[in-house]
Amino acid sequence: MSRLMANKLTAENLNVIYKNNRTGKEVPALKDINLDIKEGEFVCIVGPSGCGKTTFLNTVLGLVKPSQGDIKIDQKKISGPGKDRATVFQSASLLPWRTVLKNVLYGVELQKRLSNKTEALAQKNIEMVGLKGFENSYPHELSGGMQQRVNLARALTVDPALLLLDEPLSALDAQTREYMQEEILRIWNESRKTSLFITHQIDEAVFLADRVFIFGARPGRLVEIIDIDIPRPRSLDIKRNTRFLEYTDYIWSKIEKGTSEQIV
Repeated sequence: MSRLMANKLTAENLNVIYKNNRTGKEVPALKDINLDIKEGEFVCIVGPSGCGKTTFLNTVLGLVKPSQGDIKIDQKKISGPGKDRATVFQSASLLPWRTVLKNVLYGVELQKRLSNKTEALAQKNIEMVGLKGFENSYPHELSGGMQQRVNLARALTVDPALLLLDEPLSALDAQTREYMQEEILRIWNESRKTSLFITHQIDEAVFLADRVFIFGARPGRLVEIIDIDIPRPRSLDIKRNTRFLEYTDYIWSKIEKGTSEQIV
């Protein structure tokens, strides 16, 4: 993985505690998270429901402030939302009255960066996600998988330093989800955007990731980091490979046991 360079994202002794304003009770959501994501790396986070995956993502987005510790992009402390991050959510959330091209341009419009250059980038990204010829189509004319491609192209067009993907394939049927996993890898290989992908599906994480971060049950803590030593490029048939199945079984066993190990 010689392409990997300096740290893009760093979390240092990160703790997040929610307070119930009615009862005054404090609920720890994240505990002592220490991790880094390298420039150009694809990282997946897996763990049981309620383990703080989404809280961590929202902290990276700047929507949740750490109770203790720091989280940084390019060594700069995150103090709120910023143009250097873009998110692909579970729902494509496209504007139904806008065409594919206009939906893809929506992010740069909000940032007041609409120009010939950004429109050319939008066209490039539409082609990269496999939607060339659909620029003037409307969301209701697209399948669920195609809508998520628009969602991805929109995120890429704001040209973020860090691409955050919050279970973006969970609403798709099984066959489309498998196909989109392969497409996401193809798109990542072309764009080389540093990517943080949240998923409940372990084989999806193993297929996509350079490294898999396993979060333990609440309070969310980093239990283990798994380097996925499977050569790229990857195709779906790798999921039948013995090494792939070993990774999947091991990660599942760590989650299933609800281990309380803390990474050093």
